[in-house]
Amino acid sequence: MSGPTPHPAQDLRRALLGGACALLLAACTPALVRDGAQPAARPFLPAFAVEGRLAATDGREAASGRFEWVHADAHDRLTLFSPLGQVVALLEGGPAGASLEAADGSRREAADVDTLLPEVLGVDLPAARLPRWIQAAPAADAEVRDLDPAGRPQRVFDQGWRIDYAGYADDTAAATPRRLEISRGDARVRLIIDSWTALP
Repeated sequence: MSGPTPHPAQDLRRALLGGACALLLAACTPALVRDGAQPAARPFLPAFAVEGRLAATDGREAASGRFEWVHADAHDRLTLFSPLGQVVALLEGGPAGASLEAADGSRREAADVDTLLPEVLGVDLPAARLPRWIQAAPAADAEVRDLDPAGRPQRVFDQGWRIDYAGYADDTAAATPRRLEISRGDARVRLIIDSWTALP
């Protein structure tokens, strides 16, 4: 007798399983800062393309690989690659809804990206906050706990999530993050950013 049919999300996470533990991971926005420290003015890109590497775990399963993310107000496209470079998943979303296409050609649709993103990463990240987190440009209701010597966010708490910035692209106040870790409880996502492109 054959066993139960695997869920597409489980297949996606299995395809991404790898060396998660090996990975180390224009408007200025006011933010709440502990002890009265004032962050440096930081740009916020409303549209961008970013490439890098990620490792994600929910405390039980882990996934790692490369990613490409193109973000704009009307559309998001996130492509995930296995450690060997194969496309594992393509997640797209906009005002009309979201879709997730797996490497085997199977496709799922949902009302928004928040519904499908956990199926890829195994971590229930708030998609609407990610553009600010990845740029270290906290929203006004986020709490900046620590700043680095250049006045850039080093630790931020936002909607129950902790975002730690372990490195920036250079020493300037407006530099984009190079390495960051997003965590809440056992859930953890580490990102290493290899390239940034501002989009019109």
